[in-house]
Formats: sequence, C-alpha cells, structure tokens
Amino acid sequence: MNLKNMNGRKSNYDKTPFITVPGEFDCWTDWKEIIAEIGKNFDKIEECNTVVVETYQGVFDDELTREFRTISENVHFIDTRKLFKSEGQIRDMTAQDVTDDEIFGYRTRLKLMDFFDIAKFDYAQRTLKNKTGINIVYGPGAALVECGPTVLVYADMPRWEIQQRFRTNTIGNLGLRNEEERFSIQYKRGFFVDWLVCDRHKKDIFDRVDYFLDTSVMENPKMVVSMAMHQGLKECTNRPFRTVPFFDSGVWGGQWMKKVCELDDKAPNYAWCFDCVPEENSLYLKIRDVLFETPSINLVFRHPEALLGGPVYSRFGDAFPIRFNFLDTMEGGNLSLQVHPFTEYIQENFGMHFTQDESYYILDTGDDAVVHLGLNEDTKPEELITSLKKAQETGQFESEKYIAQWKIKKHDHILIPAGTIHCSGKNSMVLEISAAVYNFTFKLWDWGRLGLDGRPRPINIERGEKNISWERDVTWCKGELINQFETLEEIGGCLEERTGLHEREFIETRRHWFTEKTQHVTGRSVNVLNLVEGREVIVESPDNSFTPFIIHYAETFIVPANVETYTIAPYGESIGKKCATIKAFVRH
Repeated sequence: MNLKNMNGRKSNYDKTPFITVPGEFDCWTDWKEIIAEIGKNFDKIEECNTVVVETYQGVFDDELTREFRTISENVHFIDTRKLFKSEGQIRDMTAQDVTDDEIFGYRTRLKLMDFFDIAKFDYAQRTLKNKTGINIVYGPGAALVECGPTVLVYADMPRWEIQQRFRTNTIGNLGLRNEEERFSIQYKRGFFVDWLVCDRHKKDIFDRVDYFLDTSVMENPKMVVSMAMHQGLKECTNRPFRTVPFFDSGVWGGQWMKKVCELDDKAPNYAWCFDCVPEENSLYLKIRDVLFETPSINLVFRHPEALLGGPVYSRFGDAFPIRFNFLDTMEGGNLSLQVHPFTEYIQENFGMHFTQDESYYILDTGDDAVVHLGLNEDTKPEELITSLKKAQETGQFESEKYIAQWKIKKHDHILIPAGTIHCSGKNSMVLEISAAVYNFTFKLWDWGRLGLDGRPRPINIERGEKNISWERDVTWCKGELINQFETLEEIGGCLEERTGLHEREFIETRRHWFTEKTQHVTGRSVNVLNLVEGREVIVESPDNSFTPFIIHYAETFIVPANVETYTIAPYGESIGKKCATIKAFVRH
C-alpha cells in the first residue's frame, strides 16, 4: 500500500478512539459550571472551607488561578510554587539526576516534599489552621499542604501535551521559571525528574481526589467526579481499547501517514506516530457526549495486574513494557545510524530497569527500501569508530563500507536486540515494536543533517562504542535477525506464525493471517496488536463479556491480560479477504 496505491482509497484510521464510561455521570465543560459545582461542597461537607487544587507539571497556571479565585470574593489563596525552595537550590538538588548531558540523565529518587522549603511549608500550614472563610491551596504538592476537611481537585496533564507546551516556551519545569530553555533540556528534566516526582505523588493521593480536571485544551476545561474516572479506568481492564495517537514531524519524515491516517496535507512531513506509548499517550473517556482526556499511564498505575497480567506485573511493576509506534520515511530520508544500550549499561548509567530492545515490522516500502543492520564481514572496530569521529568534522561517512544493508519488502520483520547497529532507510514504513523506555538512542551518524530546531542533533559515539556487539555481522544478522518466521499452526483459514523477537529480547511476536474468525488468548500477559493487512476487523468476546470492537488498518490496540480470551475476524469490506495482525506480548 505505498503512496501510488493510495489514490482513491479513503482512510478509515480513527484518530479519536474512546472508551465509553458505563453509568450516569456529569461532566462539567466550562469554568462557570466547574466553579459552581465545587462551591456546592461547602454546604454539603460540614466544616469544609478549603479547596485543594493539585496540579501536575505543565498546566497553564494563569488560567487555573484566575478561575479558582472566583469561588468567593473573600479568598485566602496559597500558591505552593511560592513555598518551594529557590531555583538555585532546586537545580543543585536535581543536578546529579539531570546531569550536564544534552539528552540523558538518571531517574530521580526525589519526592515532591523535597521541593518544599520547610520553613515556608510549616508557616503555610499554620496559617491555614487559623484562617476563616474560603481557603484555596493551589499547585504541585497542594495536597501535602492542606489540613482539615477539604475538596480535592486534581488537574492532570498528558506528557505529549506537556511536550507541545515546552516547544512553544509557555511552561517551565517543576519549580523553575525556565520557559525559554531548549525543548531537549526541558524534556530531559521532565522525564528524569518532574514526571517521576509528580507520578509518585499522584499515586499517593489518587484515591482521595473528589474531582478530576482536564485542561489539555486551553480555555476548554472539563471536570468529572472521581467515581467517573475510576469507573472509566476499570472499564479499560475488561475490554480491548486504544490510546489516543499523536503524530510528529522529523528531519527524515515521510508522506505515508498523511494518506493512511488522513493528516494535514500541508504539513511538510510526519516522521512519527505514537499510538501505543502509555507513558505519553492519553485515553479518551466518553462521559455522556464529552471526551474527557486523561493520561493513559493512570490506567497502568491504578490496575497494573489486571492490565499487564500477574507475571508481567511482578517483573515490571506499574510500568507498561511494550511500545508500538510508526516510523515514516516514505519519500523521506534515512533515520540516524544508531545503537541502543545493553541492559547492564542502562541500569548502571541511567537507573533504568530494562533497555530499548526493538524490531522493525515493515508495513510498506518503495522499490529501493533498505534497512541498515549489523556490520560488514570485514569491518574492524577501530576503523569504524575512527571514521565515525572523523565524519563529525568532515561531514562525510562511507556507511556502505562498514554497515550492512538489507533490501526489505512489505511484511518483513527485522529484529534489533540492544547492541545492534541499525537504522531504517528512506522509502519505508515501519511499525516499530519495542520495549517501552525513554529514547535511549546513541546516534553514531546522522547523515550531516541539522534538527528541526536548526541545531546539530546530538551524536553519542563514545557511549555507542561501549554498546556495539561487534560479532553481529552479515552472517550473524542473517541467521538471527532477518525474517525469523516459524509456522506454529495452520487451521482452516488461519495461519499463526512466530516472527520474533530475538531470544535476547523479552517480547514475543506472533502474526496471524486469516480469512475467518481466529481465536486468541492473552496468556497472562497484556497483548498489543496492530492490523497490518485488511481494511477492518472485529474483535469479540466468546462469552460476550465486552462490546464488539472494530479495528481499522494500521490501528494499534491493547487487550488487557484480564480479558483472557478473544476472537478477531474480518469485518465489513474485509469479509472474504485475507487479513493479518501482528501481536506482541511478554514472554514468561
């Protein structure tokens, strides 16, 4: 289905998937309604005179503080940001985690309480105890400051939206006024410090929240009672669902997703689609006729065992271990030549528990598509490293002299365990199936390009050299990584194949070709699937425990371990035609 075959084909890719929340719940959708609803609690709850507005890093504080001050004409307002340590103290406190590296840091062990100046914090608490009338405690850590009966409102924020706000220089990091810092620096601090700190606090107070507030769209707030949120997240554990995909451009980006996913044709390119990265994606919970947005990581935090399965939860905790995303280079360029770190390296240097093993499932190609993978037979380590370093000065690198190239076609599957030099070439459409961690990519060569910000993209030859498996040459890659297909079962109109991943990787992938209904079991592991062939299919429960779920071409969906059994069959225009899914789960 390359671009020339898209003419006249209408896209059916759903960019706004949602989960309908069972039950009758209200969803307030403007500030006047929201403030009025919160104000009603002062009459309902005896002795309650305090509203706590807990905020995740990244909300637009000016908008929220403006509105919450209107609760009463006589409001005592405490802004927790004014109770924090100085910016200098916070930078010193976080320096060992943020590091001076352009991209990489170390996962912090700090908690939100560590950001407070204790003297200011104690004074605020004493003041609250003595104040009559309406008190509002606002900001990160507000629930730590409050005392006595309160109404607790949680203003959450998805990481993808936070990244957009970083890019437009409209927000700073936790405890800092650094809106003008480069996106890469803000994002790194967010990943290694802010979001870990905020998530730990969120998990501590989640059950105490009275209202959840969605301010992902500026001046378009939405608020639901906590029961609606809890019911929506629980519903996700009992049925297949999709996270809300997001798309991004890149220096090597292509044109395929514009057509298949019906995106803005005026955009120069789209390089990425993140359609199953629960740490960064959102969920849409449909409450009445409103789509309420919440970070999908909340589901992982609240129901890790039901979602992931017991064996997976015991190994990874409340972290979603599988990631699906698209890499589009159709009519674009090569990705950077890169390598991912070994497990022991990532643990020692970054505090991560597992590394970024991955694979490329090929959705589509042009006639000249290749994957750069592994080393040529005669490549000498010292010559390669010397050439890579010299290329940073000359702008020239003979990739074909050192790095093997493999011609690829649609439905090939290329396995890429950590330590393998690789990159996707131009004119390919890749479904990347990988372990879900931060972008631990050590770029070795980037074809002399600048990033979209006009700056050179960081090259990490020193780190990369320590993580290259030098034995992975042409012979090894051919025997271990290229199309390692194994037929497992063929019954009627269904063929099941094992396609990977490599034995060094913890993810298993299975491909099903089918013209009729196929049976699936989750096997006590969350399943992540993508429809890689066919216009649409229907996912059903053998015992009708969930509503039938329609999936369209190229859509990724999640089946919680809790579901146990499900079926997939051609649907609509695909009836009588061959369809295919690729499924990933955790070996145990």
